[in-house]
Amino acid sequence: MEQTDTSRGEVLAASDEQPLAPLLAEPDQWALFLDIDGTLVDLAETPDSVVVEPGLTDTLQALSHRLGGALALVTGRALPYADQLLQPLALPIAGLHGAERRRADGSVDAVTPEPSFVTLKRSLERVTSDWDGVIIEDKGGAVAAHFRQAPERQASLEAVMAAALSEAGPDYSLQRGKMVLEIRPARANKGSAVEAFLSEAPFSGRKPIAIGDDLTDEAMFRFANEAGGLSIHIGEAADTAAQFTLPSPDALRQALRRIATE
Repeated sequence: MEQTDTSRGEVLAASDEQPLAPLLAEPDQWALFLDIDGTLVDLAETPDSVVVEPGLTDTLQALSHRLGGALALVTGRALPYADQLLQPLALPIAGLHGAERRRADGSVDAVTPEPSFVTLKRSLERVTSDWDGVIIEDKGGAVAAHFRQAPERQASLEAVMAAALSEAGPDYSLQRGKMVLEIRPARANKGSAVEAFLSEAPFSGRKPIAIGDDLTDEAMFRFANEAGGLSIHIGEAADTAAQFTLPSPDALRQALRRIATE
């Protein structure tokens, strides 16, 4: 693992155990916040072709138990899809980058899209219906345009999504990610989602460890750093607020598995 000194732009050597060691040494002092795509699971060509590695749900369940329930997922996925992906787990989770959230007690703050936003999503599907390789993902309260299989369409999608954002209005914002453009509720960000969890049991009074791989995760990295916690970026990152890096989701899964079985 590498540690990145963001104030100097240097990469410092660190052991694999260094940033995650507190989960073993002081499990009652820390809370763990995990992105899903590109972090816990490898990215795939399409959103529906993601593969959950065998044993991952057992690892997450064991880690949650070790932390007294202070483990939450913080993802761009909608809650129902994330639950389906990691069934039978029903962990605390912030979906749609924090626009919706299920607390540890099971209560849910959900997003119900206005009819006009539903119409906007259908319009995006029609406009891009003959764009081979472009996938419009309906997330309920958000909509994403994936172009991993059609990178040549990025400029066209930027224009289409900018027009759609203007139509959606000031309550929405455009989020860029790895080969994806997403229109989501403007109030949502992963940093505020982590902050909200930390105000509630069993997370309250703990320091956060935030782990993610994309631009949307930078908000929770910054919050974790400011809160005296730790932040870990998965994969290469030219510019990140994360204090540490791990090379791949598999490296993270192995590290979490070691901690879960100690």
